[in-house]
Amino acid sequence: MVRSKITNTEHKINLYENVMQIMFFISALVSVMAVIAICLFLLLRGIPAIAEIGFMNFVFNEKWGPANVPASYGILSMIVGSMYVTAGAIVIGVPIGLLCAVFLAEFCPDSLYRIVKPAVNLLAGIPSIIYGFFGMEIVVPFVRESFGGNGFSILSSSIILGIMILPTVISISESSIRAVPSSYAEGSLGLGATKEETVFRVVVPAAKSGVLTSIILGIGRAVGETMAVVMVAGNSVMPLNKIALLKPIRTLTTNIVTEMSYASGLHEASLIGTGVVLFVFIIILNTTLSLLKSKSSRN
Repeated sequence: MVRSKITNTEHKINLYENVMQIMFFISALVSVMAVIAICLFLLLRGIPAIAEIGFMNFVFNEKWGPANVPASYGILSMIVGSMYVTAGAIVIGVPIGLLCAVFLAEFCPDSLYRIVKPAVNLLAGIPSIIYGFFGMEIVVPFVRESFGGNGFSILSSSIILGIMILPTVISISESSIRAVPSSYAEGSLGLGATKEETVFRVVVPAAKSGVLTSIILGIGRAVGETMAVVMVAGNSVMPLNKIALLKPIRTLTTNIVTEMSYASGLHEASLIGTGVVLFVFIIILNTTLSLLKSKSSRN
């Protein structure tokens, strides 16, 4: 009788484990299929448009004018604009985020940590449109009054994106710093190094893999952001020789969201082709992340 009960219990456990394995497999399969479906959609709809326009004419031509006669579908100025805005976000957001992570992990009192950490997490939950409103009402007037121009510019977009990538950089960097074995810091302090020297010369370098991950993910967030940028960038296609820090700009994402609602035919297909270029950028970022992580692991 006892053996029968044990057998029934084991059978129920095995059945439960098999059901959960099937559920996990289906969840993973759905995720993979979703990625494959997105890739196929972009490639099947975007590649023919790029081929029709001509790869060189599409990627390396700075003139965008679907309504012109003849129509022009060059996205080079938008590629450069995306790079400028992303670079500005990195310059603003990465140092602040990394220093904030170091403070939270190594120097922050518990009483203050209970306030700052939830505030950082709250930044990640704020919708993009709210960042856009903040940029329009606060950042754009500040840039206009402090530096000139009309305020809708690369600088304004960089400031907003720099703020938006902070939660990613801070959270992942802090977790990586906290994951460094305490023996590293103890050994450094035992050799006579100060707390600051230990943190910046021993602990942070030991966490460089996670820090690099946070930076790459932050870059991915900045490259793919749309709503906040379209509200503060000015959304103007500028010739390369006129692109400047205080000039309006149009990025790859804002170009898609601005014109997709009324585009048709080759115009619509070219916007999907723009998405293909953006998708390639994200793949390059993820590949770079993998290479950097593997290199850090070997070192």
